[in-house]
Amino acid sequence: MHTYPRFLPVGDAAMTVEFGDTIDPDANAAVISLDARLAASDVGGVIETVPSYRSLLVRYEPAVTGFSQMAAALRQLARPASSATAAGRRWTVPVAYEAPFATDLADVAAHLGLSPEQVIAAHTGQDYKVYAIGFAPGMPFLGGLPEALHIPRRQSPRPGIPAGAAIIGGMQASIVPVPTLSGWHVLGQTPVRPFDRLRGDPFLFRAGDTVRFRQVSAGDYGWMAALPWDEFLPLLQAPPPEHPAAASGD
Repeated sequence: MHTYPRFLPVGDAAMTVEFGDTIDPDANAAVISLDARLAASDVGGVIETVPSYRSLLVRYEPAVTGFSQMAAALRQLARPASSATAAGRRWTVPVAYEAPFATDLADVAAHLGLSPEQVIAAHTGQDYKVYAIGFAPGMPFLGGLPEALHIPRRQSPRPGIPAGAAIIGGMQASIVPVPTLSGWHVLGQTPVRPFDRLRGDPFLFRAGDTVRFRQVSAGDYGWMAALPWDEFLPLLQAPPPEHPAAASGD
């Protein structure tokens, strides 16, 4: 049985700090907390950090520091943090769950023994935590998908999934940042773009943020997608409206 945190070399110019071996909110909170503390510290030689579900990758300059020195510095910073103390920003993400956007909604509902309306209620009735960013630029890996929506990925990945697709796969949810190949299931479409190289900060989400989906019509999607970014952003920062509890499928 391992004792955490674990400090492991990654080649001769990086290390990973592990806080567990499962998807766990408190382990992820410790990752995000260490990342923030390191960014605010005067530890020298750090080039880049990459938080994941359960570990933090730290790239450093070997001419400035080494594995032992970096591990000692990180050990001092790696204090426990609960999921409640690592809260990030909150986002409300509008999603249109109707044609032509809901590519896989009917198939997902049939596979899970739910109605499409129950799938939508479950998807919009839950807060999601951004555990990590990866795979494609700015793509958020969202934990908190209701168990009623856990579904295997497609047997064959599908090309051409558009930016803004609201997708689920396994026990995770996400939003597609750029057109991509994916085996996840498309429930709907949002005008939100997790990545836009023309924005001042191209990346919308950060690890530790909270996301809540809300249903909008195709017409609402249209006018929201046409808004300038500085007018659209406040809509994402507003709290979601009251909505019914997620369906259980009974």
